[in-house]
Amino acid sequence: LQMLERQVVGGEQAKNKDLKEKHKRQKKYADERRMQLVAALQQSNEDSSDWVLLNVYDSIQEEVRAKSKLLERMQKKLRAAETEIKDLQSEFELEKIDYLGTIRRLERDLLLFQQLLDQVQSLVRRDCNYSNLEKIKRESVWDEENGCWKIPEPVIQKTRLP
Repeated sequence: LQMLERQVVGGEQAKNKDLKEKHKRQKKYADERRMQLVAALQQSNEDSSDWVLLNVYDSIQEEVRAKSKLLERMQKKLRAAETEIKDLQSEFELEKIDYLGTIRRLERDLLLFQQLLDQVQSLVRRDCNYSNLEKIKRESVWDEENGCWKIPEPVIQKTRLP
């Protein structure tokens, strides 16, 4: 009877090497899996709602306290996100105001230059190619490299009568 007891441990054969290897593999796999779960929990944000679901509580009060703390943290995050949104909106509004001011200034400048051209056009000689502004606009080309307009040279067209 004592010899049988030494051979059998926990209902399994004590000297069976295959069984021992199987237990070692299972234990190693369980340890690896446990380490993976611990690493995953550490990587996940403690503030996530999944964190609350992973805990086992001894009492309802303990669960309420844990969920209350989580709620407070989430409310802090929400308030921080709301202030960030307000900051971004105010920054956007300031940029919008600045752009609108720039557009208004450029429109005023354009109107000034248009009025100047209208006044000066009547002073240009009729035999000059600059007397027709629409023709000059059609012949002008935008130069991408230099960032400016290439305007045709002024030419005086002399007409001679026979």
